[in-house]
Amino acid sequence: MSVSFALARSAGRRVLWFLFVGSLIVFMIGPIVWLGLRAFSGLWLYPQLLPKQWTVNGWRQVFNDPNLSHSMKLSFEFAPVVTVASAAICLPAAYAFSRYKFPGRRFLLISLFAVNAFPKIGLYISMAGVFYSLNLMATFLGVVIVQLIGTIVFMTWIPAAAFSAIPRSLEEAARDVGAGPLRVFFRVTFPLAAPAIFVAMILSFLASFDEAQGTFLVGVPKYITMPTEMYTLVLNYPEQVAAVFALLLAVPSVLLMALVRKHVMGGKLAEGFQLR
Repeated sequence: MSVSFALARSAGRRVLWFLFVGSLIVFMIGPIVWLGLRAFSGLWLYPQLLPKQWTVNGWRQVFNDPNLSHSMKLSFEFAPVVTVASAAICLPAAYAFSRYKFPGRRFLLISLFAVNAFPKIGLYISMAGVFYSLNLMATFLGVVIVQLIGTIVFMTWIPAAAFSAIPRSLEEAARDVGAGPLRVFFRVTFPLAAPAIFVAMILSFLASFDEAQGTFLVGVPKYITMPTEMYTLVLNYPEQVAAVFALLLAVPSVLLMALVRKHVMGGKLAEGFQLR
């Protein structure tokens, strides 16, 4: 009796596990599949499971529309600039957090999360008021500054944890044989921390690429990126065009996350939030 009960219990667990995994696949992959079908669909009426007609007119419209093409160009201009600026600002701070103990260090580390712990729209509205007085509204610099907010946590915490994980003995050994501070950093410290820094830069790129609310408040009407353009697409364009544009918006995220998958799965992302 106990053996049959154990077998039934094991089978029940397997069924629940398959249901759980199946649900994840449906909710994670399902929307992408639907967008892919809709992007090439012509006539598709309920309750048909597949489109009755197939077409690429939506793709032509996206690439021939000057507004949509310009928004794609802007997104690929802002994201690299914001990523490089974030690295230039945050990596020195990350190194200082990992190597030095100073008053307020823990408070500053925790405060970095405060920016992302609450809805950002209130922060963006407050920033917009300041930007008006500084003539930064509808400027390239204003959009870069507002997009930097979403990159600070990634670009500070993950590299700081990577720097902290490097044994001091390696740096001391390099100094003992005559290497200066800069050479120690670029020949010992930086190469060991590079995978985590790479993950942080990819996540920062995606945070900038996908940022919509702050860019909308600060950049409109001159700087309308792809996420901001989605507001207009949903309301004023055919559903097929919106599906094509949404797929194009998702492509960088999928490709870049696949690129850093081995580092993320290897624990670089988790290590970034274990900094003491």
